Amino acid sequence: MHTNVRRFIKTGIVFLFAGLLIGAWMLVEREIGGSWPGPYLVSAHAHAVQLGFVMFLILGVALWLFPKPPEGDTRYRPERIDAAYWTLTVATAVRIAGEVARSAAGPEWLGWIVTAAGVAQVIGFAIYFWTMWSRIRPVGSHLREAKGQRF
Repeated sequence: MHTNVRRFIKTGIVFLFAGLLIGAWMLVEREIGGSWPGPYLVSAHAHAVQLGFVMFLILGVALWLFPKPPEGDTRYRPERIDAAYWTLTVATAVRIAGEVARSAAGPEWLGWIVTAAGVAQVIGFAIYFWTMWSRIRPVGSHLREAKGQRF
């Protein structure tokens, strides 16, 4: 398993635990404190678990399982995957932290930070999938399908 793959998967696990902690906090607030969690905290929890954990796991496993880039491929470069990783990691962490801070009556300008982080997440995904596009291809399966195999 390559370094980038491990990096995506382990970062996803860190985001999972962040999401679990936020979720536990929301549960305590609701059940013990009698206060329904606000939209910022719910959004932070959702981004930590769904984007931070689920998507990072998907991106890491895809990087691991997809075929190697074809000979002469100019699109796929590990440095671009690094750029996607760091963009997504920082943007997701900033977004989660910003939304948690906003839930505690943080200043209005945090909305700009959260928005910028959300846009950076889109950019990170675009870098990743643009880089990976040539690796999403058949390797042998098109030959089996031509023989009539279905799976």
